[in-house]
Amino acid sequence: MYLFFGIFFLILLFFFCLNFWRRKKIIKKICGMSTEEKCCLLDELLEPFGFCYMPSQDIFTSRIDAMQREFGYCALYDKAALSFHMVFDCLPVYFNYNARTWLVELWKGQYGINTGGEIGIYYADDIIPESKWENTIFQCVKNEDMAGLSFNLFRKGMGIADVGARHWWLTAFSVGRFSHPEDLYMRASITFPHHEMAEAFTEGLVRTGYCPDDICICHHTVTFSFAKSFVKYGCLRRLHIRLVQCANRFWCRTYLFITRPFCLSLDKILYLYYYLPFIFRKILRIKKYKKIKRKRR
Repeated sequence: MYLFFGIFFLILLFFFCLNFWRRKKIIKKICGMSTEEKCCLLDELLEPFGFCYMPSQDIFTSRIDAMQREFGYCALYDKAALSFHMVFDCLPVYFNYNARTWLVELWKGQYGINTGGEIGIYYADDIIPESKWENTIFQCVKNEDMAGLSFNLFRKGMGIADVGARHWWLTAFSVGRFSHPEDLYMRASITFPHHEMAEAFTEGLVRTGYCPDDICICHHTVTFSFAKSFVKYGCLRRLHIRLVQCANRFWCRTYLFITRPFCLSLDKILYLYYYLPFIFRKILRIKKYKKIKRKRR
């Protein structure tokens, strides 16, 4: 019996030492890389997921050529998001313009272990009756229809992202930061190709519940704030959200504990890529969410 425990202890000690040596080797490797080398490597790893790294803000954002552009968007995807550990407030704005129904949607909340926000622009080929809006799969806009998107994302009054670009789907994600959707506040600005389109979008905002005095329209640009969702959930849905958020908080803490040798997300994620690849994939859980779209088309 004593011999058995002795052998077992030696095996544990061996694997502990092996793991310690492996961690030290990975940390030394990352510390020996230049910032440019690390950014290039991380962008190469993120490209298949449709994202890139912004070193100036230590956040991640979506690429214009992201594969998600092929899949479009539908209200059903928001309802399925909770199954993929995504808890967010969403603001879908439908409006008709130029013989088409358009959808501009904003999101802010917790995406697995990422706190983030999004703005996306989509369209249908024809005018869609209001009764069918939520069941319609809208296409991502083409390059000529992309708009100037920008938003500032705040968490409890502290700014965590400030992004802007001519885009079809602008995003910002801060890894390892836990938030409830109500903790987040977004100040958004959208510059449309034409003034008439900006006016049609403003009318759509008013239909969702916005007060006209809370919307600023200047030429082609509409600016407004997104602080809370107009959607009401039942008791079971709220309970499900709490359970998912408990899991998200646990994984955030796990991520921060494992990557404690580093401060920047750039270093933390490269460390996970070498040390624990399965957690690296979990960080980019958004990819799994997008796959459901492909299957339902």
